[in-house]
Amino acid sequence: MKILKKIAAILALFIGVMSVFAGSKVLLGMDSKDYNVLTWLVSYNVIFGLISIITSYFIWKNSSKGNYLILFILIMHFMVFMYLKFFSDTVAIESIKAMIFRTSIWLLITLLSIIIPKYFNRQQQ
Repeated sequence: MKILKKIAAILALFIGVMSVFAGSKVLLGMDSKDYNVLTWLVSYNVIFGLISIITSYFIWKNSSKGNYLILFILIMHFMVFMYLKFFSDTVAIESIKAMIFRTSIWLLITLLSIIIPKYFNRQQQ
């Protein structure tokens, strides 16, 4: 089961670094988009990118803090996705697709790091 958590940690690190890098370029004006950019959403993505990097460390170290952070990130991404999809009139479709991607990756991380190991631990008992 340790390999699944290592894969989850690498995914968390990858998406975290990607979010910080891409979002920082937009916030610093180094990258412009051809669609409406919501500054609050880019800031959210950078902040949660940093949280993702921290979470990847806790997952790698098999700390229970990692599980709490995984669930926090997954829930927050899902809530932001729901807001963008159903309550925001100014959001670009690219932003919705990006949030679907982030939410999907964190769902995969949840499966690899929490759900599958818990299932196998129950099977062994």
